[in-house]
Amino acid sequence: QVQLVESGGGLVQAGGSLRLSCAASGRTFSSYTMGWFRQAPGKEREFVARISRRGITTDYADSVKGRFTISRDNDKNTVYLQLNSLKPDDTAVYYCASYSGGSYVSPEAYGYWGQGTQVTVSS
Repeated sequence: QVQLVESGGGLVQAGGSLRLSCAASGRTFSSYTMGWFRQAPGKEREFVARISRRGITTDYADSVKGRFTISRDNDKNTVYLQLNSLKPDDTAVYYCASYSGGSYVSPEAYGYWGQGTQVTVSS
């Protein structure tokens, strides 16, 4: 079992930056591909980015490509999401999750989830 705790969210002006962290418990963190999702009010949870177990492979949603960067530190059991050039449309609760199988852009492919961290971008 993996427990995930996100942090780093907050209120930022458009064009600003934030760095989200997701700390994982357990000794098996390095065996999981990890993902970030977000959910805005009234919208479905959507894929943002994912990173392979050793951090070699990353993928991003088109809406964040070139602005967001996912990374991980397996020694610290932590996955990060650097958010740059933020836009009001990026406002959402951001969740990290551990991949368990299936299409990596689908929330159903992830087994363990954190509680989320709120990101609010003002115009």
